[in-house]
Amino acid sequence: MATVTVYDLDRKQVGERELADEVFNTEVKKYLLHDMVRYQLAARRQGTAAVKSRGKVAGGGKKPFKQKGTGNARQGTIRAPHFVGGGVAFGPQPRSYEFKLNRKVKKSALCSALSARYQAEKLTVLDAIELSVINTKAVADMLKRFELVGTLIVIDQADPKVELSARNLKNVKVLRADGVNVYDVLRYPNLVLTSAAVSQIEGALEK
Repeated sequence: MATVTVYDLDRKQVGERELADEVFNTEVKKYLLHDMVRYQLAARRQGTAAVKSRGKVAGGGKKPFKQKGTGNARQGTIRAPHFVGGGVAFGPQPRSYEFKLNRKVKKSALCSALSARYQAEKLTVLDAIELSVINTKAVADMLKRFELVGTLIVIDQADPKVELSARNLKNVKVLRADGVNVYDVLRYPNLVLTSAAVSQIEGALEK
């Protein structure tokens, strides 16, 4: 099993912890990471782009001129696509960009992302993150002690003091363990987990 050093907030070693190989030390499958990031970003798209077709443009009910005898091409409405002010042919309409990924693919992709951080030695495990008050400086100083720039912090459950303390720090994000995802793990070069969050993630991802 993979092992990792467990630290406190002062970067003092307080022990070691074994990590489940199938979650944190499995083969990194880049094609799954690519598919999962596409899946997440596609699901975020609003898909609200829209234009009016000829049937939705106001006006144009009357035939602009008689069918024959004018020397012009016959026309049925001034709201046809080739007229200025007419509708748009084959323009965008509201749609969903989501596509389907199997549950096993999503789970394997997340294991690959976590494993990539562990294998690159960009994963730090803390015994706990406990703050008595909301204190941005305390979180900033902790990250400075660990020499971390660009960090995703994962905690096991809701903790407003930690979440609000890190909210205004540049390139820092706090997630709960049940919300950890491939896009955010890959977006931030460093990953910090509490020991309880590790247990929660392993419980969700182990087969």
